[in-house]
Formats: sequence, C-alpha cells, structure tokens
Amino acid sequence: MKIKQFEYKPLSHFSYAIISDGKMALVDPERNPLQYYKYAEENDAQIVAVFETHPHADFVSSHLQIHKETGAKIYCSKKTGADYPNASFDDGDEVSMGNTIFRAINTPGHSPDSITILANEENKTALFTGDTLFVGDVGRPDLREKAGHMKAKREELAKMMYETIQNKFTDLPDTAYVYPAHGAGSLCGKGMSEDASSSTLGNERVGNWAFKKQTEEQFVNHLLDSQPFIPHYFGYNVGINKNGAKNLRSSLGGIEYKLDIKEVNKGALIIDIRDESEFKKNHLPGSINVMATSETSKFETWLGSIVRPDEKFHLVVDSIENAEGVLQRTAKIGYETNVESVFTLDDKDLEKSMGFNLEDFKNNTENYTIVDIRNESEVADGKFFKSAITIPLHQLREKANEIPTNKPIVVHCAGGYRSAAGASILERELNVKKVFDLSDDVENFK
Repeated sequence: MKIKQFEYKPLSHFSYAIISDGKMALVDPERNPLQYYKYAEENDAQIVAVFETHPHADFVSSHLQIHKETGAKIYCSKKTGADYPNASFDDGDEVSMGNTIFRAINTPGHSPDSITILANEENKTALFTGDTLFVGDVGRPDLREKAGHMKAKREELAKMMYETIQNKFTDLPDTAYVYPAHGAGSLCGKGMSEDASSSTLGNERVGNWAFKKQTEEQFVNHLLDSQPFIPHYFGYNVGINKNGAKNLRSSLGGIEYKLDIKEVNKGALIIDIRDESEFKKNHLPGSINVMATSETSKFETWLGSIVRPDEKFHLVVDSIENAEGVLQRTAKIGYETNVESVFTLDDKDLEKSMGFNLEDFKNNTENYTIVDIRNESEVADGKFFKSAITIPLHQLREKANEIPTNKPIVVHCAGGYRSAAGASILERELNVKKVFDLSDDVENFK
C-alpha cells in the first residue's frame, strides 16, 4: 500500500492517493483532478475508487468529474443523501482494491454524515479521517445548521463527536497512521498542529485534547468555544459537493477575457487581485482588493468571505497570462460560475488611493476613526487601539454603515493582508476617499 499526500496550501487541504497492485483510490480530492491523473500515470495505476469522507464546506471536490473521466466508483455514507452516482459506504462495509481492504467507520461530529476510511494491508493500518480527527484537534461541529439537505445543531453534533472519539477508534492500534483532510490554517478546526500533516493514533491519544479523560459536558464546552468564523461560501460548497461539481475545464471555458478596460457597468462588483501597491496606484472606482499575489495567500478564503455565493463579479489581473491561474483558484470554492469576466486595466489614470501620513497618525490618532477588522478571537486577546471600532472583515460590507465618516478612516488587521481588502471595501461602501490602509505598519503598534 503506497500512500501519497497532496497539499493545497491556501486552504490547508490534504487529499490522498492510495496505490495497491496497480489500482489507485483517492480520498477527498480537490477541484482539479489532473494532479491525480498524472500520479496514476507515473505509477502505472488505474484509478478505480474515490472516497468522500463527507460533503466538504471549504472546497469543491472533483469526485464526480473523476467518476465520469475514469469510471472510478464513488463511495460515501448513505447519510450524505448524495445526488451523484455512488455506493453507500457505512459501518461494516468493505471494499477490496489490490491487496488493500478499505473499511468504513461512521464518525459523526463534524457533520452527521462523516466517515473515516480505514485502509489495511498486511501489518499497515491507515485512517483517512476527513474532518473528524485532525493532528491535535477534532473538526468543528457548527457548519451544518444552515447547509445541505441534512441540518443538525452544533450541540447535537458536538455530543456526536464526543461519542465518536470515545468509542469509534477504541479497538484500533496505536500504530495506525492518521491522515486528516486539513492542517493548521484551515477554518474547519481551531487548534490543529502546525508541526505535522499526519500522525499516529497513539500520538493523538497522548497529545490531542479530545482524547483526554473528560465528561461529555467538558468536551462539548471546549469544542464549541471560540470556533473560527464561517465564511459565506461554506454552506454553498456543501450543496455543490452533495450534487457533484461541474467539469472544471468546461466550467472555466465560457468566461470572457478582456484587455485594457477603463470602465464597467455602474455598480458592478469588481475584485482586483493585484498587489496592494499596484491597486493603490491605479484601480477602477469601487473595486475591492483581494490579493492573490502568492501561492500561499488566503485568496480563496477571503473571496468566499467577502463575496456571497449569489453575487456576480469581475476579476482584475495584472497580466492576462495570470487569468487562468486566478480562475483555477476561484474554482476551488465553486465561484467560477459567478465570474462575468477577467480583465486587465487601461494604463491611463483611473483612480488612485490617497497617500497615508503615518507620522501624523502616530501623533494624532484621536483625529482618525480606527477600524479593527481582525476576527473576534483575535480581538479578544487585546486591541491595538482602545478607540477602535471592531468589525471582522467578513462582516465589513454588511456593517460598513455603522462607521462614522466625519474623520479620516484607518483600517488595520494583524499583519497587513486583510487591511487592503478592508480599506477598499469601506471606500466602496461609504463612498468616501479618506480611507487608509495601515498595512504592515500595524507592527509598530502591537
């Protein structure tokens, strides 16, 4: 049994290929399946199975496309209520592939339909735990109250997770490898280890808080406390994954590319993915700056947190050669169907952000309205400015009118990335020019 872990860093997502005797199975594949096809070719293996541990909220899976293109059978829990062709895979069900035997374990808690895939070959045991068991944590139980065909309350799911951790892994050996669907940085949990992408069951029994001796009440209270925010797109992705996503290539094929644009329809939503320095020099009025300037930037998360699933938008890129790359990233969360066009800007002056006098701000903070757009958990650890109005970035468009405009506005986050988006949102929503991004100068005030 050969196991390959694939990582998509911006969403802290792990997917897996398992090869045995020329056959290959996939677990929780991401939107673009080409990397799995390439791996199958390199190993002279045939893709015969796709296992979905549950309908994911934070990314769109390619299980249906893989089924159509390779003939691989999709396995998921009957409780999923999947609308794509599938074989039920629940407690007691087994699938043989080469010399490997896959067994289903129902492990509800993150969602009612979560399963763990147990793979056995000779003396090796591997657990593909999805969003149930992470390295150092377990999956959050509060994503299914407003999503999918099956709704469940967070308290009920937290209690299910307690039962799962108490009972579902009891008879498995300490040597069993643990391969989760996410690592540190994912919004599907709050306390994942930053030092490892996999573990063993023995290590988790010793080091994971969820395995500590505790009452159900203690477990539930800890699990529900201080979970991260829920982006707009999470419920939308659960629905897509239950239906099965469209073929990625055909879904991207109809999007228009345009060059040297200097205006769009009034009121259009424009997402400018360029670096903040370029955005501030020249941008279309009303644009929102959500940077996609590095392979690890959290573009997908913030796009899906700022833009709602029912909104159409345009994408601005620095060069048309980068259009396909940003569309691929947009499709990771199923938002490619919302894109009306991708374009570059005319070189002529459009709109320029006002320059920020940092020294004046340092000496006269009382002359500014300061907006702290960090998450609630971050603010709970302390404010940088006592007078700051706190509105998390994912709520800023909806709550912008709560911010007074009688003074210049300064927006800050924890490190600079989010404040570029925040300042551009307020400039758009409040229709004022004196909105400044503190950017990475926030380090001077910590």
